[in-house]
Amino acid sequence: MRALGRARPTPGFGDAARVVPSSGVTTLLTGLTAAAMAFLAVFALALSLSSGQLAQRWSATLSQSATLRISAPPSEIAAQTAAVLEILRTTPGVASTRVLDQDEQRALLEPWFGPDLPIESLALPRLIEITEQPEGFDPVGLRLRLASEAPGAVLDDHTRWRRPLVQAAASLRALAWFSVALIGVMMAAMITLAAGFSLAANAQVIRVLRLVGARDGFIAQAFTRRFAVHAFLGAAGGTALGLLAFAILPVAGDSGFLTGLGFSGTGWLTPLALPPLAAVIAWAATRAAAMRVLKKES
Repeated sequence: MRALGRARPTPGFGDAARVVPSSGVTTLLTGLTAAAMAFLAVFALALSLSSGQLAQRWSATLSQSATLRISAPPSEIAAQTAAVLEILRTTPGVASTRVLDQDEQRALLEPWFGPDLPIESLALPRLIEITEQPEGFDPVGLRLRLASEAPGAVLDDHTRWRRPLVQAAASLRALAWFSVALIGVMMAAMITLAAGFSLAANAQVIRVLRLVGARDGFIAQAFTRRFAVHAFLGAAGGTALGLLAFAILPVAGDSGFLTGLGFSGTGWLTPLALPPLAAVIAWAATRAAAMRVLKKES
């Protein structure tokens, strides 16, 4: 009997598992905890991986385009519009221009003022949509030409809109990775509590094992492997549910604010790392709790 813990350097999984009785409640809670945390981690990973693409999509909707606003008295608006169009026609990097009509301006204002806005009675500025060539144009030089030939024209190249979008995407990515780390910490804390409960429930068995010469490493192994297996299985189930949710949710459609939020290409393989990671976290948390408890008992 004394050879149980001293003569065998690496006890087998089955031997260590049979030494300590199974604690059904704690191992079940470990699996459920791992499943819930993995399910949440799938969404955090999706947000982290797609935030860069989301920023590029948001920025792309504003890139390669600009808006020019002409504010002038009604008697001068036509002349300044013609002057601005001639300037844009001779500006390198400008692919095309289009003057927005009243219906398009009404559509732009409808979300704020409703469909019954009497746009004909308002002195609205004239809007010109500019489409750039791939190399773009020089906004500084264009503004100087407009200031001298069309003082009422104001150029908006959307730079002040693109920069906050990129910053917002970086903040989303940082928040997502923080969420993944927080999920891992919470999983470790809850598994540590479950392992401590399991160790307390098997305190008498642990005392008997020590009396017959079992080492602390052998005793802890019975708990660490059991909790690691249940954490792996639970995380695998939670990951599968998370991927299924992304597969059926409409966030990956062709329209909408959150278009592109999710996994694409090889990104679908990233959540597959969650079950092994959950097993490693469970193993480390359980071993730390077991060694702490065994050290107090010695």
